[in-house]
Amino acid sequence: MDSDQAYYLEQVTFDYDEDDNSEYDEVPVEENIEDFNGEEDFETVVRTVEEAEKQKTAIQTGKTARAPTASLSERAEVVDDFVRNFLVKMNMLRTLDCFQTEWYEMQEKGLLNEEDTHVFPDIYARNQHLDDEVKNLRREVNKLRDAALNAKQMHVKLKKERDFHRMHHKRVVQEKNKLITDIKRLKQHYSVYEPTLRQLKQQYEVALREKMLNKLERDRAVTHMTSLQTALDQIETQTETSRKMTFCRSDSQSNEVKRREHVKRQSESEGKETESSKEKERQQLQQTGLGQQARETKTDVKDSEFFTTSLAAGPSVHVLPSSALTRPGGLQLSFTMSAHSLPVSNVAFHPRKKIIATVSDDATWKLWAIPSGDLILSGEGHDDWIADVDFHPGGSQLATVSGDSTVKVWDFSESRCILTFTDHTHAVWGCSFHSSGNFLATSSMDHTAKIFDMNSLRCRQTLRGHADSVNSIQFMSQTNMLCTCSADKTVSLWDARTGLCTQTFYGHLHSCNHVVFSPQGDVVASCDSYGNVKLWDIRSIEPQIVLDLGPHPANRLSFDPSGQYLAIASNDSYVYVIELHTTQVRQLAGHSNAVQSVLFDHDGELLVSAGSDDTVGIWS
Repeated sequence: MDSDQAYYLEQVTFDYDEDDNSEYDEVPVEENIEDFNGEEDFETVVRTVEEAEKQKTAIQTGKTARAPTASLSERAEVVDDFVRNFLVKMNMLRTLDCFQTEWYEMQEKGLLNEEDTHVFPDIYARNQHLDDEVKNLRREVNKLRDAALNAKQMHVKLKKERDFHRMHHKRVVQEKNKLITDIKRLKQHYSVYEPTLRQLKQQYEVALREKMLNKLERDRAVTHMTSLQTALDQIETQTETSRKMTFCRSDSQSNEVKRREHVKRQSESEGKETESSKEKERQQLQQTGLGQQARETKTDVKDSEFFTTSLAAGPSVHVLPSSALTRPGGLQLSFTMSAHSLPVSNVAFHPRKKIIATVSDDATWKLWAIPSGDLILSGEGHDDWIADVDFHPGGSQLATVSGDSTVKVWDFSESRCILTFTDHTHAVWGCSFHSSGNFLATSSMDHTAKIFDMNSLRCRQTLRGHADSVNSIQFMSQTNMLCTCSADKTVSLWDARTGLCTQTFYGHLHSCNHVVFSPQGDVVASCDSYGNVKLWDIRSIEPQIVLDLGPHPANRLSFDPSGQYLAIASNDSYVYVIELHTTQVRQLAGHSNAVQSVLFDHDGELLVSAGSDDTVGIWS
């Protein structure tokens, strides 16, 4: 009842009628349970089931865990309280006032008997309590039923997933067994071809040698015929002259017969000598396999002459003292220019001017003025990436090599390509002009290096000896010596006049990327694809310095003019400068990607680097 109204208690007695025909609403025990559409995860369902099992067990053992409740003493409701509560519940306030007035009046007068004021049982309260309990039980039943349904659905789902994964696993196992069987069958199939391939390779090599021998024999036969024809013409001229003199006809005929017999004897003797020399050359060529090289050593009237100085004599170059150089430790990136649209593979300095040439994977070459970075000239003509570039010692020409297997020479005065050599059969990696400008050496993926004569415009020597791609080549200044490095992990020295390998350095465990001579000519520096750098003494054939800058590949090397510092282009986007006396390594950061090339200028004042970020950096 409302808190703002005051009520007075009055004892009222009334007769209790046992034949009370009041009707009460029956509370149904079971009702139709609607489907529960809520979603619960599997963990909630399992937890609910476990709690229900625990409660059931506790009930059975008489130890049901219930929430602690406050201890209250219930007192039975008397008749007047029951009537008063009923009237308040029904909101019969006026009737309540009349009831209290009359009840208290009768109670004060003593008109109420004791049996009229006894305790009245609260049936409604008991029914309400039972109703609440039934509702709670119904909610628990619904909850447990939903949990059971969800658990059943989850069980069915997991069972289906298990069956699916089991089927997929079986299919994968079947495919794996099938692939293993196919691989075994292919191995057996290809093992049959190996002897045939070896036999065909041997037959090809024999046929190639025979072809070279036949060419040599043909050339010698043509030369012999030419000499015989010349001798015959001279004899006929002499015969014609003698015929005009006072000799008689018979004498002329006898001289002619003698002359013919003499020519016949001379031809037979020369033929025997030719056959014997051919047989010796055939045996020698079969032993060395240098038929192609023998053909290339054939002289030409336009051939250039090599230096006559000994290979042991070092290069006669002027080496700057270290005091005239900018210390590499103080090198700073002064200028960066975006040179090409693709990675820049190499750079070269002009022999006399502050000009650099750059080549790139975009198949173009460009000339730049430094340190301003102005573009002077550019050229296109290769069908694939350009790997290397070198200036002619005269400064008027430029050589480039490319992945299209060609070597091109460009003339600045004519602004065009004046020479193209196509002797290589695979991509060409490196090129180097001789200090005289008469020869151009190249290295290729076809396992060979070649020396081209710039006057006779032909290949003078083919250097064979490497078992894999020849990645770099360089002439030693003012000598006939050149150096190569290869993917077969070796570095070799060659005599350009004979095309023979004079020395081979072993020590690298990975493919060699670049090789360079020191300015003094007594040291060769090489780097490989695992960042190892070695400096070899040419005389003792031993490594002087071994540096490990790995695991990133070291791409190119460059000595400064004093020979005291070595710059290294690394694939980790850094340029390393090494002071050779102390082996102290300095790290120059300026590129955002792999550094492909690095080069000191002729005065040692500048360092140029080029990288895969399409830029060229100028360090001073």
